[in-house]
Amino acid sequence: MFAVMQSQQFSDEFNQPTAVDLLYFEQLLPGRCLSERAQLEAYSHDHTEDLIFYPGLVLLPNSTEEVSKIMQYCNAQKIAVTAAGARTGLSGGCLPIHGGVLLSTEKLNRIIDIDVKNAQVMTEPGVITEELQNAVREKGLFYPPDPASKGSCFIGGNISENSGGPKAVKYGVTKDYVLNLEIVLADGTVMWTGANVLKNATGYNLTQLVVGSEGTLAIVTKIVLKLLPHPTHDLLMLVPFFDAQQACEAVAAIFQAGITPSGLEFMEQNALRWSQAFSGDYTIEVKDTHAAHLLIEVDGFDPEQLMKECEGILGVLDQFQTDEILFAESEAQKTALWSLRRKVGEAVKVQSVYKEEDTVVPRYQLPNLLSTVKAIGQKYGFESVCYGHAGDGNLHVNIIKGDLSETFWQEELTDAIRELFTEVIRMGGTISGEHGIGLVQKPYMDLAFSQTGLSLMRGIKKVFDPNGILNPGKIF
Repeated sequence: MFAVMQSQQFSDEFNQPTAVDLLYFEQLLPGRCLSERAQLEAYSHDHTEDLIFYPGLVLLPNSTEEVSKIMQYCNAQKIAVTAAGARTGLSGGCLPIHGGVLLSTEKLNRIIDIDVKNAQVMTEPGVITEELQNAVREKGLFYPPDPASKGSCFIGGNISENSGGPKAVKYGVTKDYVLNLEIVLADGTVMWTGANVLKNATGYNLTQLVVGSEGTLAIVTKIVLKLLPHPTHDLLMLVPFFDAQQACEAVAAIFQAGITPSGLEFMEQNALRWSQAFSGDYTIEVKDTHAAHLLIEVDGFDPEQLMKECEGILGVLDQFQTDEILFAESEAQKTALWSLRRKVGEAVKVQSVYKEEDTVVPRYQLPNLLSTVKAIGQKYGFESVCYGHAGDGNLHVNIIKGDLSETFWQEELTDAIRELFTEVIRMGGTISGEHGIGLVQKPYMDLAFSQTGLSLMRGIKKVFDPNGILNPGKIF
């Protein structure tokens, strides 16, 4: 059964779409206004646990002008609007928990212009991230942020959540590539947040304010991203460790040696084994003695320099107890290894309902974070499977429901998560590295921010969205 039904969540603050509203939207968006129960089901959930909330209507605009008219109408009628992309999120950010209108960006799916001379691309938000990467790569250009779901997630969703991915360790996250945004405000006003330039000290940085705001401030309709030259070479190795703590310790040691990999991923034994079972790819031997693996990539333009970096990494790894290191010898092997890593999340979901906590700490604290996760699991009696972007100190903690009671899962587990997040904050970290706050993490925002900080954020929300209709019930 699904955990929550939409009918229990409607708020008196917002009006639900009526027959009159449906007629208006059907005239505005002929053939792109969905109201049948079977149609709404696909938009009632994302990848967050087993949560489901049905919207009253799903609207599929295909232009900024249509988005503007939708927002004008909904603001006047005080109908909640939740923007959604590919619905691959893990924090419930695009769940329409107050019913109302779900505004899907799937028809806003055009790459408008690839500016090779300035190394920029202008795109609409409904473009799949990997398709955008492939399109610019054909021009010799590189858009580095690459979430695990890059083959299905939308670039607009990446903007909304400030997504990262394996390449973030060297190249940064989504915010580091956003130059300018066309947005539609809650009242339908259309504006650009900045300029298509690499430097901009003109007033407040509205562009970066919108990035990561999870659809609570505005609807993004166009995006300008900076690009880099695409690396011509890369090398990839998979390193098995007999001790998971040592795998975490090796991460900081690699950086202390002056080496910055383009990818440095951590996978516990079960994470890799479950991914193998999910994908059916058992070409990599995972021994019972392999407690964890690091997947390490270097990239660049000089093969000799990359070999030197690999030699340096091997020198660092000599300090730790590892089994035989696998070097990917072909593009097919590289693709297979990365595929195993990217499919871990899906593999865990197949095994059981789970809660994924997106913890992040300073890199050197990663061993402490892992040991803390396991200690809290032992204290409260839950199993966890950990993996993530170790090079960033970003550990995805998957708490497995398994045979745990519904009462424990819905009530007592929150105490364990709060204890974990308290320790994360104590280590100098925070409660979300790349998945956002959305619905499921908002009860813990008081750990990350003072009441003054939260009040400032609420004030900003009020300025952008006086009636509170944009993605209500999220973050705060």
